[in-house]
Amino acid sequence: MSIASAPTNSTARSHTAPEFAVVVPTFNESANIAELYRRVGIALEGTAWEMIVVDDNSPDGTADLAWTLGRSHANIRCIKRVGRRGLSSACVEGILSTNAPYVAIIDGDLQHDEAVLPQMLAKVKAGADIALGTRYAGAGSANAGFSAVRAWGSRMATKLSSLIAGQDLSDPMSGFFAVRRDLIVDVAPHLSAEGFKILLDLVVTATRKGTRPAIAEVPYTFRPRHAGESKMSPIVVIQFAGLWLSKLSGGVLPTSFLLFSMVGFSGIAIHLGTLWLLNTVVGTSFLPAQFGATMIAMTWNFFLNNVLTYADKRLKGMKMLTGLLMFYAACSIGTLANVSVAALLYNDIAQMPLVAGLAGALMSSVFNYAVTRIFTWR
Repeated sequence: MSIASAPTNSTARSHTAPEFAVVVPTFNESANIAELYRRVGIALEGTAWEMIVVDDNSPDGTADLAWTLGRSHANIRCIKRVGRRGLSSACVEGILSTNAPYVAIIDGDLQHDEAVLPQMLAKVKAGADIALGTRYAGAGSANAGFSAVRAWGSRMATKLSSLIAGQDLSDPMSGFFAVRRDLIVDVAPHLSAEGFKILLDLVVTATRKGTRPAIAEVPYTFRPRHAGESKMSPIVVIQFAGLWLSKLSGGVLPTSFLLFSMVGFSGIAIHLGTLWLLNTVVGTSFLPAQFGATMIAMTWNFFLNNVLTYADKRLKGMKMLTGLLMFYAACSIGTLANVSVAALLYNDIAQMPLVAGLAGALMSSVFNYAVTRIFTWR
């Protein structure tokens, strides 16, 4: 905007720039957004704030509801993402979309206690890089919002996180925190776009870039979900494991490659089990059995990668069928190498089908990752 077209002082004074932005990553949270907005408004009364809903194209109309609220309230807006998904990337997009110097991340299910937002804002304004909402320090509690199994898993993840975070964090899995926006701007290019928990990624990345973040903790009570279904699932746990291993490797191994490898290992088990069944039990000769086992393992790998490794690019409907055919085509070279290497070793190692089959499967795994990332989940 040129100086000549800049708004007059009177026009500029009619708009109050937000000091604090509350970013809410959502997927199917239409039953909760209006109530969350109301509660945050009560908590932040007297503060210039805005709410940014970052919605991953929810089929329940979450974005439509947020836009409707925005027509009545100037301090709520929505970013609707089409063709991409993921909590971490949604958080980063929301943070980078605001001019506010301080930003909070809060879930849309009302499990996080919005009443402590003023305390979190005060902490970062006082000099903390991150104000962490914690369930495991001071008066914090997670008893009301967690099952016993989920509480155990959260505490175990906390212990694992401390090994790579560079400092002790009482609740790195909280997902509820406030941060200086300029810290996110600095580390955003290095954050993983994959994953369920952004806080651990943020702390580890900032520390390894030479800026060990100063973290203040604000206890809160974790509440039961208000409405809708929890996003926590075994898939999320595996995704966390992939992120943890990626950060443990210093980022050398991308999260997606590690997840692809985990899927690949399960595919090897499927491959070997099918090979044994066809070759030993059914009596099929080795080459047809190896080829059949390869195709079954490829199919398994496609569907598991679709919901795990590439959850943010998940294929559905006809796109899933097309993607499966593309996956077969993209992996065809790897499959030929797989069968060829396995056949060679089978003939040279006293006809040990499982050893030959394992070698062939490993041969094609790295190639398949590179090719399918380009052609199947683009």
